[in-house]
Amino acid sequence: MYKIKKPIPGFENFNEATFQLIDESFALLKINDYIFTLVNPFALDKNYSFEIPADVKVLLDIDEKNPPLVYCNLVRQEPFKDSIVNFKAPILLNPKNHTLAQVILEDYDYAPIKDFIKK
Repeated sequence: MYKIKKPIPGFENFNEATFQLIDESFALLKINDYIFTLVNPFALDKNYSFEIPADVKVLLDIDEKNPPLVYCNLVRQEPFKDSIVNFKAPILLNPKNHTLAQVILEDYDYAPIKDFIKK
């Protein structure tokens, strides 16, 4: 169980979530009865990077020696190649103290996963 240290937009009334790793690229996040498919953004785009806000570093107790896991929400569609990755609002997790937070980035947006799938 992970403690949500910074409210997730749309889920402000929830303070706990369950994180389940599927493989090196995918995971699930369960908040109450809602299940989100997450994708490791670095598995899709090696150039994905951002500065973690100072308040989030403090809330999650992360630094260079204790970096967070980073995942983005995947809005699944059928067929799968039409799914959308939310690069704008990554979820950061500290597995050492079981805390998480979502950050909103100005420099990123949503992108179709098919833009990253090798043909």
